Amino acid sequence: MLSQKTRYAIRAMQHLADHFGKGPVQLADIAEAQKIPPKFLTVILSELTRSGLVASQRGKDGGYWLGVAPIDISYGDLIRIMRGSLALVPCASRYAHETCKNCVEEENCRTRALMLQVRDKTADLLDGINLCDNVDAEAFAQAAE
Repeated sequence: MLSQKTRYAIRAMQHLADHFGKGPVQLADIAEAQKIPPKFLTVILSELTRSGLVASQRGKDGGYWLGVAPIDISYGDLIRIMRGSLALVPCASRYAHETCKNCVEEENCRTRALMLQVRDKTADLLDGINLCDNVDAEAFAQAAE
C-alpha cells in the first residue's frame, strides 16, 4: 500500500507536470489545488528537490517546478524515491533488501519467490509510465510551444 506521503508526492508531481515550462508554482497553490497540508507538502517537496526531480527558488517570484522533463520521470522512480522500494516485502526489494524476520531460508521461501515476481511486474508497469503520460495534454502542448 502506498503511504499518504507517497500519494501526496504523486499528486504534487502531477500538478507540477501540468505546469511544466510555465515557471515556478507557489507551494500554497499546489497545496490548495491538491488538498495537501502545506507543512507536509514542504517536507515532500524538500525530498523531491534533494533527489533532483524538483527545483525551487525562494522569494516573492519563487516556487517549485520540475527539475526534469515529465517524460523522464517514471512513476516507478517517484515511488522508489518516496518509499524506498516497490517490493511488498523487504526480502524482495532490489535496492533495499533485508532478510525477513521469523521466516524460512530465502532460497526455500515460496512467498519470497512470488513477491519477486510481483515486484518485477510492478516495476515493469510503473517504470513504463511517466508523468507525461498522465499530464493534461493541452497544458503540456502549450508548454512545448
